[in-house]
Amino acid sequence: MTTPALKLLLIVPHPDDEVYGAAGTLMEYVEAGHTVGVVTLTRGEAGRSLGLADSQDALAALRETELKACLEVIGVQVHEHLCYPDKYLTDQPFGPLVEVARSAMLRWRPETVLTFPPNGSNGHPDHVTTHRAVKAAWDSLPQAQRPALWYYAGPTLPEQPELQAAYLPPNVERDVSRFITRKLTAIACHRTQALSTVDFIRRFAGRMVSETFHEV
Repeated sequence: MTTPALKLLLIVPHPDDEVYGAAGTLMEYVEAGHTVGVVTLTRGEAGRSLGLADSQDALAALRETELKACLEVIGVQVHEHLCYPDKYLTDQPFGPLVEVARSAMLRWRPETVLTFPPNGSNGHPDHVTTHRAVKAAWDSLPQAQRPALWYYAGPTLPEQPELQAAYLPPNVERDVSRFITRKLTAIACHRTQALSTVDFIRRFAGRMVSETFHEV
């Protein structure tokens, strides 16, 4: 039986990377009857815990539960969760990471793939490595098999000089304001990352209702 082609496939390193900048877009596609998917490369064991977990193993298990709840709120039908070490993607053999992304594109045949931009949005090494792997996988495909390639793209130039050189401005903007209640509910599933949520909303409140991307 042929698997359904996806409307949108996210390939991201951490639990919660799927929700802040794309939850509304995913919800809109699902509402329209499309199939969407997420590949999460790590279990997020090196992230913040807010005292809700007393070890990296416990945090990884908790973040898996949080991610599952978030994806259920969004309505994501396809999810693949890998166990690469959080914060150490840069140290992993690059070829297998590229193959993970390439295999996902070939198996799920997405119309569009979404990942982080060259500067990782915030410079996080896992974000940057994920970008490099997805871009290399996309480049390796025959042109006729390549999906559209989108990057997360904030609407303003980053404040940090080291991020500015690789900044790509948005050329796709999606109004997801009618999904704001569900989007906030999905974000709130990531309880361990509440400080990240507060920081994101404080700095980028407009991106709760307007999701912006750079299409390559």
